[in-house]
Amino acid sequence: MQPETMLTLTLDFTIIEERDDYVVVEKPPFLLVHPTRPDGPRTLWKELRELFAFELATGGQVSIVNRLDRETSGLVLVAKTAKAARTFGLLMQQRRLRKEYLAIVWGWPEWERKIVDAPLDRQGKHQRSAIWLKQMIHPAGAPAQTEFRVERRFVRPISLGDKFSLIRAIPHTGRTHQIRVHLSSIGNPIVGDKIYGPDEQFYLQFIETGWTSELEQRLLLPRHALHSAKLAIEGEREWNSSLPTDLAEFCSGNLPSKP
Repeated sequence: MQPETMLTLTLDFTIIEERDDYVVVEKPPFLLVHPTRPDGPRTLWKELRELFAFELATGGQVSIVNRLDRETSGLVLVAKTAKAARTFGLLMQQRRLRKEYLAIVWGWPEWERKIVDAPLDRQGKHQRSAIWLKQMIHPAGAPAQTEFRVERRFVRPISLGDKFSLIRAIPHTGRTHQIRVHLSSIGNPIVGDKIYGPDEQFYLQFIETGWTSELEQRLLLPRHALHSAKLAIEGEREWNSSLPTDLAEFCSGNLPSKP
C-alpha cells in the first residue's frame, strides 16, 4: 500500500450575488451541500443557515435550488424565502433555469457538438454493484439528455496518455450523476472520476485508504474535474464562474494541439 498523501482543502465559499430573496454562491470542491448525518462535517447548508440567522429568525429559509456533488465545484442558487423557492422550483420544471458545466475529460472527441439521449437508473437495481449510488444507462431508467460541446483540446504529457479536452456540458434533464455517466458512456470519462473513470475499484480503494500516490498516478486529480460554470434564468439574468484554480492549473502550461 502506498503511503497516504495529505490533501489541503480550502472549503470557503464565495457569495457571487445576494438579494432579499436569494443568494448565488460559488462552492469549492469537497464541501458537502447538505448534511449526511447530525454530527457530520460542515456543509454549505449549515454555513448558510448561520450566515442568514437573522433572516431565518424572521421567517426566512435556506433552500438550495441546484444541488452539486461533494467534489463538484461552482455556482449554487439558494432561495432565502418560501416564495423564491417555489418560483425557482417552477422555473426548473419549465426548464427555464439553465445550467452549464465545464468538464475536463480524457481524450479528444471526434465531434464538436453531441447530444447524448440515454435513460439513467441506479445500477444496483439491474445488476450487482459494489457502489450503491452508481448509475447506469438502462432502458427502464428515467429519461436523461445532455448536450456536449468541445471548448478546446489540449496535450498534457503524462505517463498515462497526453490527450485531454475541456467540454461544456448542458444538461437538459437533472438526473443523478447524469453528466458523468453520459461522458463515460461515449468514451470520454471525466478526469479524476473515481466511480465512472478508469475503474470503479478506485472509489472503493479511496474509501478504504484515502487519497494515495497510487490513486494520484491513475486518476491525476483528487476530485472529478466538473465545475458548475453558468446558471441562467431564461430571458432575465445569468451568473458565470470561471474554472477554479485546481482545474485551471491542470489545463494551463500544456501544449495546445489540434486533433
